Amino acid sequence: MAEARLLQGNQACALAAMAAGCRFFAGYPITPSSEIAEEMAHALPPGGGVFIQMEDEIASLAAVIGASVAGTKAMTATSGPGFSLMQEHIGYAAMIEAPCVIVNVMRGGPSTGLPTSPSQADVMQTRWGAHGDHPIIALAPASPEEIYHLTVEAFNLAERFRTPVVLTYDEVLGHLRERVVLPDRVDVVDRPRPAVPAARYRPYATGDGDVPALAPFGDGYLFHLTGLAHDERGYPTSDPATVAAMLERMHRKIDGHTEEIVTVERFMLDDAEVAVVAFGIVASAGRDAVLAARERGIRAGLVRLVTLWPFPDAALAQLAESVRVLLVAELNLGQVAREVTRAVAGRAAVAGHFRADGRPITPGELLGRLTALSSSSGGLA
Repeated sequence: MAEARLLQGNQACALAAMAAGCRFFAGYPITPSSEIAEEMAHALPPGGGVFIQMEDEIASLAAVIGASVAGTKAMTATSGPGFSLMQEHIGYAAMIEAPCVIVNVMRGGPSTGLPTSPSQADVMQTRWGAHGDHPIIALAPASPEEIYHLTVEAFNLAERFRTPVVLTYDEVLGHLRERVVLPDRVDVVDRPRPAVPAARYRPYATGDGDVPALAPFGDGYLFHLTGLAHDERGYPTSDPATVAAMLERMHRKIDGHTEEIVTVERFMLDDAEVAVVAFGIVASAGRDAVLAARERGIRAGLVRLVTLWPFPDAALAQLAESVRVLLVAELNLGQVAREVTRAVAGRAAVAGHFRADGRPITPGELLGRLTALSSSSGGLA
């Protein structure tokens, strides 16, 4: 039976990882994500798993990648400066197509910044932090209960598409305690395994789809892993046709399935003329602001970004056909607003409401902006 518990967001993340089949965690303590490591340290050994506190975040993700290619679902958790240190290995995981989950609980920056304050300033880093052309999936929950469900989804996407997945949320959500209903079971996806004998196995050969089967390293299969451009055998190559085909397939396995990966939540948008665009804790303020605006006769709505990457271009372009103004609210200086502007391509006006001072955006602030936008646009009521 489902169980209701009062959980902190970081606790919900750890419990969900266990439910999804995670049996390896390597990490290094850093505020405001440390509770995830603490929970995993308690939960993994009794569940037959392994917890390791590494010497730093670079080594942490290296250990996670090693556990993953050996056949174990693996995760790490960090914040700000630690996430920066992990970027080289995120690129490596993308290149060797190692499924893994990286949880980034965002705090104020740059550098050590505001360790105990919320931020949403790592949006671009989740996508472009590692160099080179590689795809990525990044999810943004908006409540402790959704942290639970999206942690499971992060593992499922990592396994299905053989890719690193970033789960990112702000400090408020990491430390917020709410009633979370834990399901008695969750749907779990496991990575495709090879159907050929070890002697014929090629780690990057695909059959009908674009996701190659991944054999557990050392389980009778011997294959080559490298961060260099490689062929189907995993051996380095600089042949232009082979390199191009490798990169195109890596992108195609994600870009070709955006309808299954990308999720947005729509709230009161059927007749909306102005829409708040938000994610994470800011979406909660946005929802309250929309309800208050409706009481004033302003036809407002909310679109919440559940998937940050791939960016929900199609959903926003469609929304821009029916609303006059998109108000992008975020705890940074406009990172998502730039993407929204690109996605709507002039179909609707884009306004922004940003904070980067360590304090969350309030419903009152957004209601004030919605009211001002209503007046300046000749009336959105």
